[in-house]
Amino acid sequence: MSPCKAIFRREFASYFNTPLAGVFLVIFLLLAGIFTFQMGGFFERGQADLRPFFQFHPWLFLFLVPAIAMRLWAEERRQGTIEVLMTLPIKMRDLVVGKFLAAWAFTITALLFTTPIWWTASYLGDPDHGVILTSYIGSALMAGGYLAIGSCISALTKNQVIAFVLSVVICFIFLLSGFPMVLEFFSGWAPEFIVEAIASLSFLTHFQSLSRGVIDLRDVLYFFAVIATFLYLNGLILDWKKAA
Repeated sequence: MSPCKAIFRREFASYFNTPLAGVFLVIFLLLAGIFTFQMGGFFERGQADLRPFFQFHPWLFLFLVPAIAMRLWAEERRQGTIEVLMTLPIKMRDLVVGKFLAAWAFTITALLFTTPIWWTASYLGDPDHGVILTSYIGSALMAGGYLAIGSCISALTKNQVIAFVLSVVICFIFLLSGFPMVLEFFSGWAPEFIVEAIASLSFLTHFQSLSRGVIDLRDVLYFFAVIATFLYLNGLILDWKKAA
């Protein structure tokens, strides 16, 4: 078994060895239901689609995903187990990727628990299943981006609250850069290419494209680029703290 796979299995199992998994799943499903059926007006709209469900995902993940990521390294540092991990004959790359993939798999598992909402839409009408599937893929990729940022921030501190707050702030900046109000502010004085560059950095811009059922390779590559960049920074931070 490869070191990365061993780390993945250890970390993924740890979510279900504590009440964390149950608490997160209940909160996630409860909020998803409220946003879809209450705030999103699922039944009042008279349309069998999941647009109300997915339009809240960027904001739902903004708080719930950093709550998962904050413990990835901060908890190891607080308990003093990170020193043990550092002495193991495992590459830093395997540690970082293994822990990230476990958190991502747990988040995707939570996302899969929302499929009864999809079944409800299918029972009530004839939704475009291709659009829904693409939206799920977009949600999973966006969650991965949030997690990579949160994992990187978690490596900076042993205080989980600080890691959570900083992760939310940074993710919010990435999300806000594609907000129409922000783009309108820059479009009033900045050149067009700067406005487009700011919009291209936004999770919201790329997720909305995917949630419309359009799989653009640029959107997929964007999320993978964000994940790779912050995981690389994650490794650099851990190497720096190990050397210090």
